[in-house]
Amino acid sequence: MFGDDAWMTIVTWIAAALGLIIVLSTLMSVFTSLVLPRLGSSRIQKYAGRGMITTFSRISHRFETYEARDRFLALQAPLYLIVILMIWLAALLVGFALLLWPFIQTGGLIHAITVSGSSLFTLGFAAEAGPAPRLLVFCAAAAGLTIVALQIAYLPVLYGAFNRREVLVTMLDSRAGSPAWGPELLARSELVDNVHNLASLYQRWEEWAADVAETHASYPVLLWFRSPHPYRSWVIGLLAVMDAAAMHLSTQPLLAPSEARAFLRMGYMCLRDLATVVGITYDPDPKPSDPIQLTEDNFQDAIHHLEHVGWTMQRSAADSWVHFSGWRVNYEALAYGIADAVNAPPALWAGPRRNLPPRLQPPERPPHREPSPEMQRIRKLTEKRRSSRET
Repeated sequence: MFGDDAWMTIVTWIAAALGLIIVLSTLMSVFTSLVLPRLGSSRIQKYAGRGMITTFSRISHRFETYEARDRFLALQAPLYLIVILMIWLAALLVGFALLLWPFIQTGGLIHAITVSGSSLFTLGFAAEAGPAPRLLVFCAAAAGLTIVALQIAYLPVLYGAFNRREVLVTMLDSRAGSPAWGPELLARSELVDNVHNLASLYQRWEEWAADVAETHASYPVLLWFRSPHPYRSWVIGLLAVMDAAAMHLSTQPLLAPSEARAFLRMGYMCLRDLATVVGITYDPDPKPSDPIQLTEDNFQDAIHHLEHVGWTMQRSAADSWVHFSGWRVNYEALAYGIADAVNAPPALWAGPRRNLPPRLQPPERPPHREPSPEMQRIRKLTEKRRSSRET
């Protein structure tokens, strides 16, 4: 039979093996999250992320207005960065304490935790004699410094990607309203005679979609960073521009720029990458004839909206619907699922939300005003005088 000291020795070495597993698992979680430039996950990140999402979703139900919910949900992603850092440090504290336990002469596990914390946070007020404890103390100090340094270096990368994402989303406010809506983008472009510049807009959004696919798939926490304005959203903006490109190609097949096709392709590739991150299943090869949630009546209302501002129709509304639904089937379910996951604003053509009321927020268009005839006459006289002086 083993004595009490022998059993205690066995327990401490079993605990040390467990501590080694905890330390290695934590360091692997840090590596996949902060160093590996591709999608990688661990149980620590998975459970912490799910816990944050569940907690914020349940609490956000208590707010009556969407604006109040948005202000609360804006705390979710920054708070996650703090929580995951605390979890990593706490896991290393416990792991190194268990590794040190067999080498502690007096004080047992409590003293091992003290030595581990003193080393991990580089305080240096507690130590243990012997080569093995000193090696563990050095490893704990190096791990603590490395994690904090990596997290500090990680923040500029995150906020740089966030700022790049929000530039075009903010610019879309004046072109497609807030929250953005695809038909409104085309209507405003027609109103100000700016349809010819849509090609460059599609090209910029194609580059934007590629950048978002790369950064948000590598650093998933960016998905939950919200725009500064409550009714702006990166996923709603992407969906609106994709709808505009699809309507452009469907209603004006001879006039629509080729950049629209390239952008649509990149757009739903981006949504597929992000749907994989969120955990949304999708059909990788949908048929153009597959049904979509948007109804033909909704599409006809948008056609009337465009015709009211003078949009040129090269196809009938019925034929345009067939082509438009063939484009939208590639990205509608993806965009709806991601918008629901990140609690995007309740925009037109953006699908239902589990955690939001069914009330939709249509984009507000600023009044279209022109100078009075008298002001136009004065402006022409001023221009004539200026030209005569120059000559």
